[in-house]
Amino acid sequence: MPDADALIAAAVAAVRGTDVRDAERKLDQLVVGGDGGRPTPGGPEGPAAVDAALLGRLVAALGRLWPRGWQPADVARIVTRRLGARPGRLVTEALAADRAAQPGPVPQWWDDQLAGLDARVHGDDDAGWLTGWTTREGTDRITALRDAIEVLALLTGLPPVAVLRPPPGGVGGPATTASSGPSGSRVLDRVRALLAKAESTTFPAEAEAFTGKAQELIARHSLERALVEADTAHPDRPGGVRISTDAPYAGAKALLVQEVAAANRCESVWSDDLGFATVLGFSADLEAVELLHTSLLVQATAAMLRGRRERQGGGRRTKAYDEAFLHAFARRIGERLRAATDEANRQAAQDAGADRLLPVLAARSGAVRERMDTLFPGVTRARLTVRDAEGWQSGTSAADRASLAGTAPPGRPLPGRR
Repeated sequence: MPDADALIAAAVAAVRGTDVRDAERKLDQLVVGGDGGRPTPGGPEGPAAVDAALLGRLVAALGRLWPRGWQPADVARIVTRRLGARPGRLVTEALAADRAAQPGPVPQWWDDQLAGLDARVHGDDDAGWLTGWTTREGTDRITALRDAIEVLALLTGLPPVAVLRPPPGGVGGPATTASSGPSGSRVLDRVRALLAKAESTTFPAEAEAFTGKAQELIARHSLERALVEADTAHPDRPGGVRISTDAPYAGAKALLVQEVAAANRCESVWSDDLGFATVLGFSADLEAVELLHTSLLVQATAAMLRGRRERQGGGRRTKAYDEAFLHAFARRIGERLRAATDEANRQAAQDAGADRLLPVLAARSGAVRERMDTLFPGVTRARLTVRDAEGWQSGTSAADRASLAGTAPPGRPLPGRR
């Protein structure tokens, strides 16, 4: 009878293949096994051996992903997206085990991501890890083994992605990063307060006004940072973050990311198959994108629900209506954010002098574009199709209630990878 590690390897290979019956047989062997009276994975010593071997393989698979550009939040997101919430929780425990196995210190952003996932070690030793997880989940061992093998098969087959930040013990992109937590900046605290008001109000015009003011404040903050860093011996370099664009309405979410990114001097590339958009820019601008996108997605969803209730002929939901609404909302909001940024640029040029500010902005834009060309040399563009005129008009109207000016045709190209 093969040992536990060999059985796991065979089960992973079968799950990655196309023979469903073979995959089920291999999973059954992990549970039952059988070789006379010798200990097997289903015998007295079997579960402990399987648990330890599974955890070891999961940690090793995660370790191979870090130099290939993946981050803890990315892994948890794609496992949940493709396999479900329970396997997502399982891989989170594996992430905690991987962190405990790190031989040296890790970057603060790494621990921040793990804290955001609530990844923690529960005190089980390796030999009792899966048994402990099964108890915490209230499930049976067969289901737990199937989840673990499917997670391992998924991790093994993930493609490389752009290295945005150096992983623990490695080298890669610049160490700059945006943070969604408290930054100690009074400007960002004011921005968060404005966005919280925008999310809580039931009046669309108020929400737009709060959001516009937040964009103006954060644009000024970014310009001040840019001028200060231009005079330092070691200026900041472009970094990147990934923002989820999962279904439903993944294309509309990607468009919203792009609009917010463009208003904050960032570039966005949508990876539809992986469920995220990669945003490249300088740290202050990335902070702006993360803050504003999170708030605007909440606002857009609330506006869509209001629009659905107000639509002619009743509130019957259609996917085409919702998508068109969110596309239009994103486009109009993008116009408002860019107008606020332009105003902040004009004010900063008056205060600091255009001859000083404009070269700094041009250099930063060039650095972001160069970073994008390096990380995404094969980027293509795709058009998002709007199929519901009423949804488009309602979404435009929802954003126009704050007196937004201008029109924009549906179908703006989105950079993305095929």
